[in-house]
Amino acid sequence: MKVVKKAWSLLAVTALLCAGGIAHAETELRAVSAFAAGTAFSKPFERFVQKVNEDGKGLLRIRILGGPETMPPFELGNAVASGVVDIANIPGAFYLNRMPSADALRLSEIPIHEQRQNGAWEYINSLHNKKMNAWYLARTADEQPYHLYLTRKIDKPDLDRLVIRVSPTYMSFFRALNASVVQTPPGEVYTALERGVVQGYGWPLHGVIDLGWHEVTKYRVDPGFYRVDVNALVNLDRWNGLSQEQRDLLSKTALWLEQNQHEEMPELNRKELELQKQAGIETLTFSAEDEKRWSDTALRTGWEQLAAQAPAEEVERLRALLTKQE
Repeated sequence: MKVVKKAWSLLAVTALLCAGGIAHAETELRAVSAFAAGTAFSKPFERFVQKVNEDGKGLLRIRILGGPETMPPFELGNAVASGVVDIANIPGAFYLNRMPSADALRLSEIPIHEQRQNGAWEYINSLHNKKMNAWYLARTADEQPYHLYLTRKIDKPDLDRLVIRVSPTYMSFFRALNASVVQTPPGEVYTALERGVVQGYGWPLHGVIDLGWHEVTKYRVDPGFYRVDVNALVNLDRWNGLSQEQRDLLSKTALWLEQNQHEEMPELNRKELELQKQAGIETLTFSAEDEKRWSDTALRTGWEQLAAQAPAEEVERLRALLTKQE
């Protein structure tokens, strides 16, 4: 029964994608986001789309078909690879089944504009070309950390006797700190916290207030760890089928968005911290020794996880390009 429902769901999505697209097939790109409209990780993409549509009138238009209600987020990577959608707004963690090395994006220590200068973007794009049949157009939400949020207070980096909601992004990190971990969809986090099924969760700095989780969250652990990556990917066949003028428009707007994010993120982060404080979320910090253990464990387990799932030559190259070299 579930297989039948899933098949009908995919047929319905395909029908929606095809509807209304024939008349403008040469200029309209169909987009789907892994995040609900108007939320923290959808807003930058919506901003990008708005500018493309304004600057590209008569040349190119992007139509956002929807978010998770349109297509399950973990199916979106396959959809952009196959061309079911033209553009996806999606984090690397959501398409590890096709490109395990996308996990390296969260481990980057340099911002995206520097990655475009040192060869990192070019190499990462080549991996997307080969493994995702996609063009790595833009990265948003960069220069924003992940955090551990809790309903119980801790005074050292030891999560023993705590059940933490995780995604693959930070599962190995929290396990290394003795946590019991469970994976649940974001839509179930509030209830799990409210009922005490979990005592914490990993999540980026932004989005907690949007989702209402501040109502059942008491603490945020500082410092943060890793970097958020939400990527705009274009189906490679569709990209190659565009004119040079259309590709230039998309690339120029991608650079515009990344630069604005780079300039605005410090202030956005500051405001988010203030909002969490006003919502009653207290900050937990450790001693200098324990803080070092916390941060070192995050990096060590992150690269170990990547090494266990991606080809060694890719891991080595990505580490050289994405980390600060002394």
